[in-house]
Amino acid sequence: MKMLPMIAAAAMLAPAAALAHHSYSMFDMQKTVTFEATVVQFKWQNPHAFIVADVAAGGASERWSIEMTSPNNLIQEGWKRTSLKPGDKVKLWVHPLRSGAKGGSYAGVRLADGSTLGDVS
Repeated sequence: MKMLPMIAAAAMLAPAAALAHHSYSMFDMQKTVTFEATVVQFKWQNPHAFIVADVAAGGASERWSIEMTSPNNLIQEGWKRTSLKPGDKVKLWVHPLRSGAKGGSYAGVRLADGSTLGDVS
């Protein structure tokens, strides 16, 4: 009987932890950056897919990691596991990390064939 309050507290905190995982607070969702990039890797995985891309910057290259939503949600937007391949040249729209690190939240992409996925406005 003494364990009941602890079990109830844990049950109430579990949904809060799950919601915290899906926070976008680390991204500046009010800002969108665009850049030409070369796909290094497209990770089609749960709970979030990722695009790893090289971006030209002042004669050098920066490696960016772009977090996406789940593959299930991406399918609803027209994505396929094969939508991006290493070496693909793309234009990316990204909500950058607030920290200034080379990464962000995916907003949209223009593929080499000119087709687009996501919000490229």
